[in-house]
Amino acid sequence: MTVRRRVVRHDTSTATVSARPDTLAVEEPLEVRLGGRPFSVTMRTPGHDVDLAIGFLAGEGVVAAPDDLSSVQAMGAAVDVRLAPHVPPPDPSLERHVFTTSACGVCGSASLEAVDKVARFDVAADATAVRADVLAGLPDTLRASQGVFDRTGGVHAAGLFTAEGTLVVLREDVGRHNAVDKVVGWALREGRLPLAGHVLQVSGRASFELVQKARLAGVPVLAAVSAPSSLAVELAEDAGMTLVGFSRGGRFTVYTGDSRVTAS
Repeated sequence: MTVRRRVVRHDTSTATVSARPDTLAVEEPLEVRLGGRPFSVTMRTPGHDVDLAIGFLAGEGVVAAPDDLSSVQAMGAAVDVRLAPHVPPPDPSLERHVFTTSACGVCGSASLEAVDKVARFDVAADATAVRADVLAGLPDTLRASQGVFDRTGGVHAAGLFTAEGTLVVLREDVGRHNAVDKVVGWALREGRLPLAGHVLQVSGRASFELVQKARLAGVPVLAAVSAPSSLAVELAEDAGMTLVGFSRGGRFTVYTGDSRVTAS
């Protein structure tokens, strides 16, 4: 997940220049195949590639349970997923670009209506409650568990927590949406979808594609360290999700679904 490279560091406060090795997060392409045919290529940090591929397909509304998968095979820079006979092929209207960058997210799903077509879980009916002090502490727990970030400073993280603040699983990647896909893929393989009663804490901002992925996984609460976009807020509101932004330093802002956040 990391590589070492020689760099030259300049410090103008001391007028010094020094050469030293530095650790970088790896970014490489991964091809997701469906039944042997190319479906998408994304740039990612290697590691948990099977979870990434499965989570990506869950985020596209293609799969939602372990028995939707006939087989999954990792082959170096590719993962081939064969769908079970009862699973229909992806809706052509939801096809995303053949190539996506690590920051692109769900580029092919351009509207709230498209997300509604594939939503399987009723997030609005989830009565999960999270104490404000628990929610405020999640970013620190997430940060303390980011091993790759400690070495590189160049990856995002997504952590799945219980409503009581216990970390269930954490994944890191150069792409925000990849980190979330890895969490969702793990949860699907473990038979945990929908993720009712959980909080998904992410580094960075809360974009439309992250809200979409959380919704399709049945997550009732999504919290981000930075700001949400307007479309992210709109989708979260339509879905009945709780969306939290600027969660850092013991403070946070609730944009939708504030009834799930209770007093400490």
